[in-house]
Amino acid sequence: MGGRAVSVPRPIITVLAGGTSAEREVSLGSGRACALALARSFPTRLLEIATDALPAEIDPEQHVVFSTLHGTFGEDGGMQRLLAGAGINYTGCDATASALTMDKARTKAAVAAGGVGVVQGLAFASAQKPPAGEIVAALGEQLVVKPNNEGSSVGLALVSSQAELAGKLAAITQGTWLVEKRVIGRELSVGVLEGRALGVVEIRPRSGVYDFASKYTKGLTEYLAPAPLDAATTRAAQVAAETAFTACGCRDYARADFILAAEKNEGNTLYFLELNTLPGMKETSLLPMSARCAGLDFSALVREMAASAVRRFRAGISAVT
Repeated sequence: MGGRAVSVPRPIITVLAGGTSAEREVSLGSGRACALALARSFPTRLLEIATDALPAEIDPEQHVVFSTLHGTFGEDGGMQRLLAGAGINYTGCDATASALTMDKARTKAAVAAGGVGVVQGLAFASAQKPPAGEIVAALGEQLVVKPNNEGSSVGLALVSSQAELAGKLAAITQGTWLVEKRVIGRELSVGVLEGRALGVVEIRPRSGVYDFASKYTKGLTEYLAPAPLDAATTRAAQVAAETAFTACGCRDYARADFILAAEKNEGNTLYFLELNTLPGMKETSLLPMSARCAGLDFSALVREMAASAVRRFRAGISAVT
């Protein structure tokens, strides 16, 4: 006799937003936008996170977590470890990949090992700062200085001389930092969904620097989606994004950022900058722009972003019923 079919319950999508990092306000905006969109496809609730802890009301037998937490704890594997430990299914990268991709230096090393070009640079702890002269000798005077473990361009600064670099180094009192050779070129961003690249977006900050203000102040940056590139360059950026995604052990979705530099006598050279596993998720954010290039509107995108975690939830419930 055939067994009776077991009805697998439909999960409630619990959107986490806010958090305790410097990107709290950005996360709150992402969370509200995603919760509204997800509610068109799933029972959905929005939880505002204010401490580095797992909300007690999340039930692994009822809920799938869709996190829009950015920065420390939310994006570096902290929340992911708590969710996994409690047996809760969640969207996006696991704790190991999240911790790796939050560390820009380690991410660059993993992506370079996968065969993608990266910008030359060096990482250092605040207690072990190399002399400015030593850095300039290795990388030149045109440099980018940024925290190694922050997102949204928090703390990013440009320096153009050894004296400026020395001043910047003197002001660093905590954390791990990254100094990179400044490469002038076209900034590109590519979304990746289930391991496959979406469209390529070009970012044109009016100031010439895509810093925190340029990202979040209306009118300071122009976005071209799709980027006006030839087919070969577009495909090269997409392949590089997929390679970075795989090299870092990502799952579900992420966003890869690059700079396309015009090298003397070498044509255009693509350099990887960073991988964002929980990117900004308002309708006007880069990942949704990239998805629209591939025919996915915002609601369709967030539905697809949740789909794999919902499948993992259903498979787990089926296994114990």
